[in-house]
Amino acid sequence: MGRSQGSSQEGDMRNKVLFTLAIIGLIAGMISAYIYGMQKKPQPPVFSPASNPYAKGVYASCITESYQNNGANINIYPEVTGTIVKIAVAEAEAVSRGTPLLIMDDSVQRATAEQQKSQAEASWALLEELKAQPRKENLEIAKAQVESANAILRTAQDQLDKQRKSYELNPKSVSKDALDNAENAVRVAKANLEVLRKQYELTKAGAWIYDIRNQEKQHDALSKAYLASNSLLAKYTIKAPVDGVVLSINVAVGSYVSPQGAYDTYTQGFSPVMVMGSSQTYLGVRCYVDEILIHKMPQVSHMDAQMFIRGTDIHVPLEYVRIQPYVSPKIELSNQRTERVDVRVLPVIFRFERPKDMNIYPGQLVDVYIGEK
Repeated sequence: MGRSQGSSQEGDMRNKVLFTLAIIGLIAGMISAYIYGMQKKPQPPVFSPASNPYAKGVYASCITESYQNNGANINIYPEVTGTIVKIAVAEAEAVSRGTPLLIMDDSVQRATAEQQKSQAEASWALLEELKAQPRKENLEIAKAQVESANAILRTAQDQLDKQRKSYELNPKSVSKDALDNAENAVRVAKANLEVLRKQYELTKAGAWIYDIRNQEKQHDALSKAYLASNSLLAKYTIKAPVDGVVLSINVAVGSYVSPQGAYDTYTQGFSPVMVMGSSQTYLGVRCYVDEILIHKMPQVSHMDAQMFIRGTDIHVPLEYVRIQPYVSPKIELSNQRTERVDVRVLPVIFRFERPKDMNIYPGQLVDVYIGEK
């Protein structure tokens, strides 16, 4: 009987504990639901988002660039391959046309150019030698040889005449063999004199015109080879193509570059070794208008635009410059879910005067609304 009452009391206590825990859990769940259901007060925006200042304005994502009459920023690529040994300018430095920007190792090409220069000079010296013929000393030697052959002929002729007279007076005084030898000696002397006379005339005439022409052609070919080699040597020094400002330098001393540009470690692609912009007081704004909004753009004569600097409440009026009349794929996608992957855009270029109290640089992304005046 006592054992039964004790078990009943323990069961009642256990039920009370479970009931209490259930009540606590219910209260905790209600409190949690209330806390999570409370709406937090939103943080105020860092800056007011750009609003359309026009009744029928067209929005475009844009990028600032150095202002050019045509094209965009000036991307500089080398025309030869090599290693950078010197960087002669600094970023943001204003340079004039022809100023050396980058210098590449040109030791091999310089040696090649010097070798071809020496070959061209040697061919010129040989050409001058041909044109200067006959040489006075050679002509005097040839003339002396003719005179010597003439003297030998006279001597041989005198010997023959004496032997003939002796033979006519007394046939037994001179043998037939001796007379024949004397006649042969005269014939040999005459032939030798004739050869030396022709040699003298050849020496006196100077170089053959065909030899001179051939040497002229060789000199011309070697000279042009040297000029081509020297022109290639000059390309190892990259110079400023126009007056402007150095916007960025994408190489360091020791970098290997090619006509493809410089390899970028971070993007793992090739980029121009240097980017230049104009040093004018204007900056350009390149706007990409979505193809579905092109028909909403106003006529060029009534076009007006406002540029909004991201992160600020600043807006700048823009001046229309030109439209590139070719719809092309968009360069950069925003990765938004609502953006089409086959976006095509129309480039519209504006410009504005660089503000003195504001830092704006080429390559900066801005928002632009295009409307009607």
